[in-house]
Amino acid sequence: MTGLLFLFGLFLALGLFYLAAAFLRLPTTGASRAMLGTAKQEKKAAKAVETCLMSAAVKLSKYIRMDEYKRSRMANVLKAGGMGMEPEVYQAYALVKAGAVLLSIIPCLFLMPLLSPFVVVLALLLYFKETGKADERLKAKREQIEGELPRMVATIEQELKASRNVVGMLERFRGNAGEALKGELDVLLADMRSSNYEAALTRFEARLNSPMLSDVVRGLIGVLRGDDSAVYFQMLSHDFKQMELQRLKAQAQKIPPKIRVFSFIMLVCFLLTYLAIICYVALQSLGGMF
Repeated sequence: MTGLLFLFGLFLALGLFYLAAAFLRLPTTGASRAMLGTAKQEKKAAKAVETCLMSAAVKLSKYIRMDEYKRSRMANVLKAGGMGMEPEVYQAYALVKAGAVLLSIIPCLFLMPLLSPFVVVLALLLYFKETGKADERLKAKREQIEGELPRMVATIEQELKASRNVVGMLERFRGNAGEALKGELDVLLADMRSSNYEAALTRFEARLNSPMLSDVVRGLIGVLRGDDSAVYFQMLSHDFKQMELQRLKAQAQKIPPKIRVFSFIMLVCFLLTYLAIICYVALQSLGGMF
């Protein structure tokens, strides 16, 4: 009898849920999962919880208002970071995800009231983490591209000796570029073929907002205008090589302490080996004397 009552309550709750979903015109689970997968641009299937959160975020985004400058900046960051999402939906998703964590404060108030402040702090930390995820992705992408710019500048420096065809230089370098830079070069080349070259390069610079990329774009625009940019790219290649060395040194300084411990242990082993050899030779010499 108890099992029948449980099944009756379960099916009644499911029926009420689907009736409410149809009445409120909520998107289906499949549509929400496809939308979430497109927004994240990941091959793995979206989780059911994230699908529900995204559905709620789409509904909440209609009530979020952003000024034009903030919305334009956020849209550029989301597009450059590879997140195909509207700024309002992105902001709403952070609010919904933090709010879902904050709802767990209700049982905490009855069961363990001392944990309530920790839940509030956790919700705030999650909100700030979600709102900064787009900037983190853009930063990681910018670092990947800036790591390839020294090689790109050196290639342009060599090709300027034989040609001034900017589109041809970029197309040839694209074949050996990394994934991040290759995607941006695809967009740039398509933009250059369909519009003004200088305007396309300017938009390419604005998408990533990188000082190193700005120097490269400035030199390419000079080539398009007929300037003798060979010396400029020679100096730029030298500066980029110095910056690359500094970047590699900074990465080397971030070696985990465990590796340093193992290096110290290896040094001690080498010293002990030498001491053992010296002691063995000394003992052999003393044995020969006696």
